[in-house]
Amino acid sequence: MVYSLKRSVLLAFVSVFCLTSFGQSSKKTSSNGWHLKGIEEGYYGINLDKAYDFVKGKKSQTVVVAVIDSGIDTTHEDLKPILWVNPKEIPGNGIDDDGNGYVDDVHGWNFLGGRDGRNVDKDSYEAARIYHALKPHFENIKDPSTLSKEDQEEYNIWLRAKSDITKGVDQNELFFIKRLFPSLKRGDSVIRKELSKTEYNGEDLKTYKPTNPDAVVMRNVVLNISEGNNNNFEIPNTEILDGIEADLTKADAANTAPKDYRGEIVKDNENDINDRFYGNNDVMAGMSSALHGTHVSGIIAASRNNGKGVDGIADNVRIMMVRAVPDGDEHDKDIALAIRYAVDNGARVINMSFGKYYSPNKKWVDDAVKYAESKGVLLVAAAGNEGYLVDTMPHYPSPILLDHEKVNNWIMVGASGDPSNGGLVADFSNFGKKEVDVFAPGVNIYSTVPGGNTYRNLSGTSMASPVTAGVAAFLLEYYPTLTPQQVKQVIEKSAVDPKVKVTQPNSSKTVPFSDLSKSGGVLNAYEAVKLADAMTKQADMTPVKTKIKIKKSKRA
Repeated sequence: MVYSLKRSVLLAFVSVFCLTSFGQSSKKTSSNGWHLKGIEEGYYGINLDKAYDFVKGKKSQTVVVAVIDSGIDTTHEDLKPILWVNPKEIPGNGIDDDGNGYVDDVHGWNFLGGRDGRNVDKDSYEAARIYHALKPHFENIKDPSTLSKEDQEEYNIWLRAKSDITKGVDQNELFFIKRLFPSLKRGDSVIRKELSKTEYNGEDLKTYKPTNPDAVVMRNVVLNISEGNNNNFEIPNTEILDGIEADLTKADAANTAPKDYRGEIVKDNENDINDRFYGNNDVMAGMSSALHGTHVSGIIAASRNNGKGVDGIADNVRIMMVRAVPDGDEHDKDIALAIRYAVDNGARVINMSFGKYYSPNKKWVDDAVKYAESKGVLLVAAAGNEGYLVDTMPHYPSPILLDHEKVNNWIMVGASGDPSNGGLVADFSNFGKKEVDVFAPGVNIYSTVPGGNTYRNLSGTSMASPVTAGVAAFLLEYYPTLTPQQVKQVIEKSAVDPKVKVTQPNSSKTVPFSDLSKSGGVLNAYEAVKLADAMTKQADMTPVKTKIKIKKSKRA
């Protein structure tokens, strides 16, 4: 999943372990919903109100947006009205009424579920899976030149995976943190008891003065990580502890083969793309699993103007959840089949807020992407949160296929911000003049989260992607004849260049904002809808050339 805790929780844990006090930053934070506003309102958002003013009086058509993600809270007050409902499926009868191979797929499908009702939550990282799978074949290779061409390619991938999972890991530090992590969990237990809460966050801890040493450490970890994430004091203790544990697992990947989390539950043949009909219809799969997908879905289409929580971007959308993204790296087979499921069930836009740097079965995903292209479906993808220049490194999923062809129904999105939350470019965002098409708001984005009709700010290119998918769906609602290629063209050509210099992510280098993406600008819904309107009118006025057959006169 591609949302960002801007500082590694593992490093944050180390940096604050010995601290006994915390000073809150005075940095101004942006208002909830800033991403919807325009420069006239003081924010570098997408200017959505002016876009709706432009289409006032026009009728819209319902657009289905598939969200390939971690799950969705189907009970949330702001999401229940906008869930896609399979019109050919009778809920709960245990029968595949529409004959598509997926039983009771009322709101979508869960490719991370088992037939017994269990669901995959955590999973391993692709680099670790590749490294340990290929280790028996390559660890004793003395002369790679003796390998076949195919084996050499695989060997090079294995070397890259080996480098990635060992890079930056200090074994002494890892040992130290492993020993201290139980103390942190004990501190969490103390705080839960003293606050009478199983889940708490930085806001709860600002005035809390623990006396237990373990609780002091846990308090400082939560506050420090909150400050390091744009003063987002809503990050809960459970998410922080899970993040530290995940970082520990990732750091230990060189020594320990990853557990087969998915295989133990799903029980399909992961090596056979034709073994398609697995999973279950539980698209929520638990509140903890559904955080990411619920937040993404709310950004796109949370019920507008209902006086609750937050307004989504598109006002006539149905969200189809296709669960295929665990807490860890997704599996290529699940993504390929998720794309096909979305296309076959009527999605016009697919949001993909996930990514990784290895793709062992890329051909399967490529085939699904080409299938979506052939069916007129737009794919919107997050660029990633490592501050990488992705023009020069592999990043998956990708619009560039194995045969080097590039599909034209794909928008890759980087994350922008605002001066009120750290600057116009998110310091974590991947970027690239060739591979990243546009930037969109992705810092402190307020949206739906699971559990009691609640809302939170999250940051990441995972948030920028659904902002873009929401605008794409909005355009298709009011201009339904637009093709995916035209929507992509409109979004790119209408992006607004702020004409300022920014700090390039992951560096101290200052560059023009326009150097970070193909379009050189920030998504703007108002400029996009004006261009879509002009493009549609021009198409309507273009005369259609017809061939007229003139019969020769018999008198000639």
